[in-house]
Amino acid sequence: MSEPPAITVLIERAAGGDRHAFDTVVGLVYPALRRIAHDCMRRERHGVTFDTSALVHETYLRLAGSHTLELKSRAHFFWICGRAMRRVLIDRAARRATRKRGGGTVHLDLRDADVPIAESSEIASLEEALVRLAARNERQSRVVECRFFGGMSVEETALALDISTATVKRDWALARAWLNRELSNDAETSDG
Repeated sequence: MSEPPAITVLIERAAGGDRHAFDTVVGLVYPALRRIAHDCMRRERHGVTFDTSALVHETYLRLAGSHTLELKSRAHFFWICGRAMRRVLIDRAARRATRKRGGGTVHLDLRDADVPIAESSEIASLEEALVRLAARNERQSRVVECRFFGGMSVEETALALDISTATVKRDWALARAWLNRELSNDAETSDG
């Protein structure tokens, strides 16, 4: 994936703290951010008033409010955005759970992994499992963030994390299997 020189320069400036450069990068890649947000939102409950534009805007506000952004490349920028979108959705799920609005089903599938998430509390379980995965294997956790939350391809993930595509594929398969097992164990524990 080759980066237009203008975006590369802007990302370097944004990494140096130039907020105007950051705003310009976001404007240039806005359609791509909407695609990532759409991918994240399709896992949300139907009928939710929060839409892809709102997710992109909330993500922008969180990132723009950050004092330090360590941006290395375009792929890394998208990884950071995907991770921020994940946090926005997790925070929203936690707020929904505390309001006890209940109902509905959310299905979060790790692409080919089929990990159903039925309630806001189960989204929290996914987050807890990802934290455990990060403690066990940080790189696998980052691969999940890129692929699942960032909507990145294997190649984009490899670029963002500065690893080989073979490593991404291996980590992705291992992380999906581990998360499936963890979430199944969490569900059995809460049922029994």
